[in-house]
Amino acid sequence: MKPVAIALAAGIAGLTASLAPAQPAPPPGCVEDIHDDFDFWVGRWNVYAPDGGPYQGHNVIEKVEGGCLITENWTGASGSTGQSMNFHDPLAGAWRQVWVSRGAFIDYTGGLDADGVMVLEGEIHYPGNGNRAPFRGTWTLREDGTVRQHFEQQDAEGAWSDWFVGIYVREDEDPRAAEAQAARAG
Repeated sequence: MKPVAIALAAGIAGLTASLAPAQPAPPPGCVEDIHDDFDFWVGRWNVYAPDGGPYQGHNVIEKVEGGCLITENWTGASGSTGQSMNFHDPLAGAWRQVWVSRGAFIDYTGGLDADGVMVLEGEIHYPGNGNRAPFRGTWTLREDGTVRQHFEQQDAEGAWSDWFVGIYVREDEDPRAAEAQAARAG
């Protein structure tokens, strides 16, 4: 291409770009206080069974999309994985979590109770056999900065039983971090 043609093409491209409408700035995101209710769970965590029990897995909880979404990426000690999306649903007026893994799909809603515990209730579905059951989860911020996560499933007679109980310890504050790292390397 001749130098004049190159200059002309560059000039036209610059003129076209300057005439294009400006892109609007992104909205501010979710800045209301309600969107901070689950922030105590945000972080990188090693998860253990209660009472100094064994390593259960690793979880990375991140706040994204301008504070409108909290994502979860779980890797269990046995190699299981799962992900969740957590958000304050303005249509339901409640917090909602949708969990997806190979073994289970959970959809539940709720919010903080009077003690500051996140309580969600809904249903679990097992894709392998099609079974469903009422399900609830609680996340409790403890005085030492750890988080206790407790899941329960209801049976056909209406009795609730533990499905999972884990103690979340921040990765960078974990006195058992070497144990957790060794288990992940495995």
